[in-house]
Amino acid sequence: MTLLRGRAFVYGANIDTDQIYPAPLLTITDADKVGEHAMEGVDPAFIKECRPGDMIVAGTNFGCGSSREHAAVTLRAAGVSAVIAASFGRIFFRNAINLGLPVLICRELHTHVSRGDWLTLDPATGQIVDETTRQHFQAEPLSGYVLDILRHGGIKPMMRELMRTKGPRS
Repeated sequence: MTLLRGRAFVYGANIDTDQIYPAPLLTITDADKVGEHAMEGVDPAFIKECRPGDMIVAGTNFGCGSSREHAAVTLRAAGVSAVIAASFGRIFFRNAINLGLPVLICRELHTHVSRGDWLTLDPATGQIVDETTRQHFQAEPLSGYVLDILRHGGIKPMMRELMRTKGPRS
């Protein structure tokens, strides 16, 4: 995977899926419209300030709550290139990976980074550089299988590619 570079949007602990994408908006199905509401429940300014490539940095339990994929979909639609948190809600973590959104665990990053700091992230190694402060951090490495899913842009594109190149198993 290529290096990711973007500004940090920093949040605390227990950001739940309804804060990432509020439940009353679940009737919206257009991906572009979904992205217009990212992080609305916790930070109404986020969507006005977020640019493609920016990253979310958070404390523990990011994405806790429901099992809906909408939270990961809305972050991708808003242009978020990665989420780096001290820990994740388990279902959100898997949904994000399956939808091609890099999510990495780095326990201390959220206490050292400020909103607007420029970050460089290597998803393959987990190395993070805060270009604003010149500090270096190490996220937990992702498995080769997860990196393969992310390289394909999600599990469905990966499976389509496998079926196209290798055909169905007999």
